[in-house]
Amino acid sequence: MRQTNAWVALAMFAGAWVVAPAQAQRASRPNIVYIVADDLGWKDVGFHGSDIKTPNIDKLAEGGARLEQFYAQPLCTPSRAALMTGRYPFRYGLQTGVILAGQKYGLPTDEWLLPQALKDGGYRTAIVGKWHLGHADRKYWPRQRGFDYQYGAVLGEIDYFTHAEHGVTDWYRNNQKVMEKGYVTELLGADAVKLINGHDPKVPLFLYLTFTAPHAPYQAPQAYLDRYKEIEDPTRRAYAAMITCMDDQIGKVLGALEKRGMRDNTLVLFMSDNGGNLSSLFAGEMDVSKIKLPSDNGPYRGGKGMLYEGGTRVAALANWPGHIKPGDVAGMMHMVDMFPTLAGVAGVPLGKGKPLDGLNVWPAISEGQPSPRTEVVYNVEPFRAAVRQNNWKLIWRTPLPAALELYNLADDPSEKNNVAAQHPETVIALQQRIGALATEMAKPMFLVEAFATIKARPSAPPALPNEEAFFDQEP
Repeated sequence: MRQTNAWVALAMFAGAWVVAPAQAQRASRPNIVYIVADDLGWKDVGFHGSDIKTPNIDKLAEGGARLEQFYAQPLCTPSRAALMTGRYPFRYGLQTGVILAGQKYGLPTDEWLLPQALKDGGYRTAIVGKWHLGHADRKYWPRQRGFDYQYGAVLGEIDYFTHAEHGVTDWYRNNQKVMEKGYVTELLGADAVKLINGHDPKVPLFLYLTFTAPHAPYQAPQAYLDRYKEIEDPTRRAYAAMITCMDDQIGKVLGALEKRGMRDNTLVLFMSDNGGNLSSLFAGEMDVSKIKLPSDNGPYRGGKGMLYEGGTRVAALANWPGHIKPGDVAGMMHMVDMFPTLAGVAGVPLGKGKPLDGLNVWPAISEGQPSPRTEVVYNVEPFRAAVRQNNWKLIWRTPLPAALELYNLADDPSEKNNVAAQHPETVIALQQRIGALATEMAKPMFLVEAFATIKARPSAPPALPNEEAFFDQEP
């Protein structure tokens, strides 16, 4: 009997030893506030030397990790899909174009998304802002993809004052259309603050705060325009005002976290969904052909929609007081890495999803350790692809006339010197890698739907982007 009791006591002690750390880990899981700007130029933040005022973003950068080789996809829908899935968009057909208002497809429902994983792990999940991963069928909407709460737009582009695209209001809360007045950026900030104020701090929160700013149309309240009277170009003035307004709202969100006593246990990430736009081809569904586009991608070539660094290397940071070592983080990271990284921080298993392309880069973010990532797949499409391995980057365009561009990004981050002719063995090796990836590529749904439309209505104009979009044409 004594022996039995001894074993029971030992088992109880062992059980307590095992459970206690698990309970402690569960209790200490951070809130996650993931902030995404839309079409923000790499240099259009104060911590990259801009004259645009972003004091709240800059404070996050000063006290956190500045992710100086962070990559997104060259366009909006693919980047957001990469974040949600942890998988490159070429694997499920979202690698080409963005989902336009008249299109019917969306992020495939057999993909397991980050909010679903976090929700299963006990997080309350909320999206405040832009979705752009499918709108024609409710099965694609955020509430059906793991978010407990939704507020904002499901399309990719809306008027900042009317909340409409093509005259149709695109403004929802929990799948119900909302008719209200206000400037989009301020409405999103206010809703995020309200959400935090009403949140139970005992429950970990995942807030995906995804601004439409500073995507076209370039509109801002007069009070913000007045802050930039010294900028002569009206488009650049509005663009700067939009960014500062977004920064103010980020400051209010951080203040709400402080007020609720949640800030010290909140991981805040900020980044753009792609590089700043420099081409009217990629401005969305409004005509910007008669204005000078305002983005500044600093030293990097090209912009949104292009495979050059200016289209894919984005302003990014991570901040968590006491958990992230402040400073520049030079290692390569990609949007797909955020799924396994955040799941790891949250203690959430990854078993339900398909094989991930993302890597857990938390030691690199939090401690400045070397990134485990040695390759970045910029994109794989039927007509172009790009891949980076270590410092070598190959851009390969296959429509005639075909083109190969090879850059050593350590020596030439601005991609000024194509050295393909001098390094044929490196070109061949990277072509072989792209060829292998292409065998795993799903057909781009943008093109499938566009060609189906043409076939059904042969007299209609092609529902395709300008052909120059296939060739990374620069302004």
